[in-house]
Amino acid sequence: MHVSVTEAKSQLTELVRRAEAGDEVILTRHGHAAVRLVPVKTGQDRKSRRALLEAVRAAASVKATTGPSAARSQDFLYGADGLPE
Repeated sequence: MHVSVTEAKSQLTELVRRAEAGDEVILTRHGHAAVRLVPVKTGQDRKSRRALLEAVRAAASVKATTGPSAARSQDFLYGADGLPE
């Protein structure tokens, strides 16, 4: 469906509904296609983001190594008396 931008101003709500329903809505300016209205696919994006996040977490847990305790990580800066060296 091709609609001029001028006509679309008065029909925007209906055009959005049609685009959400799967109709291809193209707005034209001076007879030439300018933009296409397409629905946002939130459900699919959410699933793909969730899968990506879980893959990153799994990869990070495999790479994680235990190191020195954070409580003792700065000990090399201080002497036995507790003062900076």
